[in-house]
Amino acid sequence: MRTKPCLTSADVKIMMAACLAEAEKNNWKVTIAISDDSGALMSLERMDGARPITAVAAAEKARASALTKQPTKVWEDRIKERPAYADFPIGLMMQGAVPIVHEGECVGAIGVSGVQSSQDEQVALAGLAALG
Repeated sequence: MRTKPCLTSADVKIMMAACLAEAEKNNWKVTIAISDDSGALMSLERMDGARPITAVAAAEKARASALTKQPTKVWEDRIKERPAYADFPIGLMMQGAVPIVHEGECVGAIGVSGVQSSQDEQVALAGLAALG
């Protein structure tokens, strides 16, 4: 049997702090969701002023990215070419989430919602960069 890397609660706290710092630096009111490789939530932070729907959207973006092992921007672009992809029951396939890859394995994802999709992704990438 092989050993697979996984996220720890310490990893999640580091990434969440970096995401929050990026959002605060830009005065963006967002929700940040961090999931494990199955798309299950490990952490969710809805900043003051973020709309309630952002909590659902961020979690679903993280789920889609974790399950597909790709940034959700990839799926958003594919849906434009083939709308049938939108019917896949794997989460919200809209830009704003990135997979967390360690030693070639997807160990989770960060999803963000609340501002423009490219800005959501910018916040998620800040969290990813914090792990190094």
